[in-house]
Amino acid sequence: MKENTIRCHSVVEQDSEVIPSGCRVPYYPLVIKSGSGAIMKDVDGNEYIDMLSSAAALNTGQAHPKVVDAIIKQVKEFIHYTPAYVYHEALVKLAKELTEITPGNFSKKVAFGLSGSDSNDGMIKFARAYTGRSKIISFVGSYHGSTYGSISLSAISLNMRRKIGPLLPDIDHINYPDCYRCKFDKKEDCCKLECLEELEDKFRNYLPPEEVAAIVMEPIAGDGGLIVPPKKYVHALYNLCKKNGILFVVDEIQQGFGRTGKWFAIENFDVEPDIIVMGKSIASGMPMSAIVARSEIMESLDAPAHVFTTMANPVSCSAALATISVIKEEELMKRSKELGDYLKVRFNEMKDKYSIIGDVRGMGLSIGVDLVTDRNTKERAREAAAKICYRCWEKGVILTFFSNNVLRVQPPLVITKEQIDKAVAIIEESINEYLKGDIPDEVLLEAKGW
Repeated sequence: MKENTIRCHSVVEQDSEVIPSGCRVPYYPLVIKSGSGAIMKDVDGNEYIDMLSSAAALNTGQAHPKVVDAIIKQVKEFIHYTPAYVYHEALVKLAKELTEITPGNFSKKVAFGLSGSDSNDGMIKFARAYTGRSKIISFVGSYHGSTYGSISLSAISLNMRRKIGPLLPDIDHINYPDCYRCKFDKKEDCCKLECLEELEDKFRNYLPPEEVAAIVMEPIAGDGGLIVPPKKYVHALYNLCKKNGILFVVDEIQQGFGRTGKWFAIENFDVEPDIIVMGKSIASGMPMSAIVARSEIMESLDAPAHVFTTMANPVSCSAALATISVIKEEELMKRSKELGDYLKVRFNEMKDKYSIIGDVRGMGLSIGVDLVTDRNTKERAREAAAKICYRCWEKGVILTFFSNNVLRVQPPLVITKEQIDKAVAIIEESINEYLKGDIPDEVLLEAKGW
């Protein structure tokens, strides 16, 4: 148990004096001081195994030497000069790399930004400009970011939408295919993709498909609870898009760059999207995002429709190039698949012992552990998730939850099997302590989550 958290609590108290509550989702008073790989240290000297990767933004782990070296080398040459007016080599090299590692055997171009949120805003602009259509369809439970366009796409939290309207017009939502909590009470062997009929009904009755520019899908619904859709659903949706001249867009901000065992999660479904939106781990924690799409789509806007003064910062570009190199050289995609399979086995063993675990799902090192109060009703065990994550922090594991009840297991791809075993043991201890009633209600005052 963490006994030394004096400086952590002091910083948290000062933070609340200067940072608004709308800018933070608190889980516990953790103040980071340093880190290496999958190990983090706080300002009081406590050590933690990182099972979060800074919200899946550190696939190569904290301070990977190759990434750090690339950053230092670039900083010594020059920090930035806006690519809105001039050129730099790292930008071109990175754009070429991205066109090569993204799926699709066609000509592509790249537009850069600062965060996954703005890449979704840019995607809306390109999709509307290219198709001449205005409507965009996303999914209930999706999270695409916090800028106006990305909030308009998102449908996961009322707090994201309250008090700030109006949001972007002509954005509609359909339900994500959630097989664990199927709204039609179907099993895989009898599923006829009834969930897709919702969209087809919209097309038949009030939403003209010829007015839809794009359908935006997370190949795995991240903040919605790490929900993996059926492959046949993705194919059917893709074919429906092609039939109606609708762009098929995937948001890979959370799942990209090797996390699912492929460069991008959509590759697990064998379809080639027209547009890929990315961010988070693209530059191992440095601010960067990108849109990669068919060249003809990317040429549909005229300057300065999508430029930012600090986009494609050469320091971030250098970090991204090093990130891609590390993923290749250290075979992190293969590692993610192997360790992810191992982790799912471990959690499924826990599922056999604890009825509070209703489902274990995911791909690679992107795993959701769905906590329920009752396996029959599948009622979400939000309090359990909050308390268990808090106790894990007290015992030295960084773990969070989303969708109210799903433990978010997304460690750096460089994590060792030994570190995983230690973290899993702590998670199981924390589950046991919750079931015994040993975690006080007071922790809920800090463990807000979302």
